[in-house]
Amino acid sequence: MTAHTLTEKLALSMLARDGIAAIWQLHLAAVNAHETGHPAAANSMLEIAEAAEAAWLRVDRAGELAV
Repeated sequence: MTAHTLTEKLALSMLARDGIAAIWQLHLAAVNAHETGHPAAANSMLEIAEAAEAAWLRVDRAGELAV
């Protein structure tokens, strides 16, 4: 069993709910947060987006999303 960080858990949950669109939405939200003066929030969203993308790439190889 793999222990997931909170970031990974959020990413997996978002992928399960919204599919690959979650990655794009996280990037858009990060841009908005950065532009409105919230760089820490933007960085957090980018971390989640990167975790989601890594999970999506694992799915592509394995054929299923391991939540």
